[in-house]
Formats: sequence, C-alpha cells, structure tokens
Amino acid sequence: MDKDPNSFDYELLKKFCLEELGLDLFGVADIREIRQTFALSPSLIGRYDYAISLGKEVLLSVLDDIQEAPTSLYFHHYRQLNAYLDRAALELSSWISARAYLALPVAASQVTDWKNQKAHLSHKKIGQLAGLGWLGRNNLLVNPVLGARFRLVTVLTNWPLKTDTPLPFGCGDCHRCQAVCPAGAIKDNQADFDHLGCFAKLKEFRDRGLVGQYICGICVKACYGSRRLEDMVSRGKSKS
Repeated sequence: MDKDPNSFDYELLKKFCLEELGLDLFGVADIREIRQTFALSPSLIGRYDYAISLGKEVLLSVLDDIQEAPTSLYFHHYRQLNAYLDRAALELSSWISARAYLALPVAASQVTDWKNQKAHLSHKKIGQLAGLGWLGRNNLLVNPVLGARFRLVTVLTNWPLKTDTPLPFGCGDCHRCQAVCPAGAIKDNQADFDHLGCFAKLKEFRDRGLVGQYICGICVKACYGSRRLEDMVSRGKSKS
C-alpha cells in the first residue's frame, strides 16, 4: 500500500524545520474551525486550512538570573528568539512556496493590543491544536519536555498535511508557577487566570525601566518541564 502523501509531506516538512532550520518544536493544526477569529482580511482567511506551529527553546541558563523581576539578559534573549523564529518562518514559507503551495508567515511577537493580549492570531491556540502542549495554569502553552520555556511562530498554508492531536491538560498537582507569580494572577483553575492583573505587573516592570517590553519570565522559569537546571549544572560539575 502506498504511503499517505499527506503523512510523507508532513515528515518532509518536520525534518526540514528541526534539522535544517534548527527549531525545537514542530506541529500541524487544522485551523478551519478557528480561522474566523484571526485578525486578517477575509480574503486571506479563506485561503488557508492549515497552520504549522514552530517553537524554539528559551534557555534555562538565561532564566537562571531571574528572581523577582525580568532582567535585561532575558529581554535580549526574548527578542533574539523572536527574530530567529521570524526568520525561520520566512525560510519555511519560501520553501513551501517553491513547491507551489501558499504559505503566510505570521510574526512571533507582533501584538496589536497588549492590554488585551491580541495579535493577528493566537500562536498559543494554534500550538495547542498542533499538539505542542496544553494550556497551563500560567495561561501559557506547556510542553512535556520544555514546560513553558519556548517561543512560538506560525506559518499558514494551503498544503494538505497530516495534522497532530492536541495533548490533554498535564499540569496535574504542580503549582510552581502559581507560587512565584508576583501578580497573584495564576489560580488553581486555568480559566480563572487574571489577565488584567498580569498585564498590570508587566506594565510595572516596563515603567520601572527594567525591560523595554511587556515581559516577565518568572512563571516561565518555574515551568521548566522535564529538563531541569539543577541536572544540567550537576552534569557540568561531573565532567570537570
């Protein structure tokens, strides 16, 4: 029996993204049920049935310095990751276009309304549909290996691809992010997350001149997944 061409194309794309572009996460989502929520023109929305979700790890070594507020080191890393992802999305889109399919890269951090956390689309929602993780108590996408330590970008396409399956909620009894949140915005139930309280704290950090953007990083550091900083530190000591 011939292999499903959609599955073959999926594996081809995945290999290109992970091996050639150096990305850490790859997944494909069917977006036909949610694309009407995108802040894009109707003519664009109707062309794309699929979205490719791509992720790049936030390094534990950068987060290590964060205690009660974001640092300039984290701010620079955050911006560099967004630039890396935008470049990767552009390269992937060109690669898809060369194979006669449409591809539209959507910037990693082009927020149109910071207070209400609105952009052209939700990278987080698409990543969830693409099986990269679940929506955690911290209102971030949580991956089993990386926790919340990654940034996302999206490429929309009309290439019929095999799609991934969303993961079930996996935070379990973990409340590390809730314990360290400086705004008290994280609650027991994800649905109760205090968006306005979180934004107020981000604005405070920015107004204090700590960083030049609405970012924090404290709950990201707490949500490290299965890859622990302590294990990496110990590994270095054992080799010295």
